[in-house]
Amino acid sequence: MFPSGMEWIIVALLILLLFGAKKIPELARGIGQGIGEFKKASSEIRREIEKGEREDKQEAKVDRPKEESEKKEATNN
Repeated sequence: MFPSGMEWIIVALLILLLFGAKKIPELARGIGQGIGEFKKASSEIRREIEKGEREDKQEAKVDRPKEESEKKEATNN
């Protein structure tokens, strides 16, 4: 199902014919920059999600002692 070596050569020749030798480096550079931007954006999103999770955990730790003290007060009354 995957292309063999000869098929890759044919694809490379077609690309060379369609775009020309001068355009191929420009296309590759553009694709590389696009991939870099995508990776940067995905890592920023990952950092934001992890930051939110840490903040939620910290809020849960702060809220938990308050709830426990309220329960103790309720049982003491």
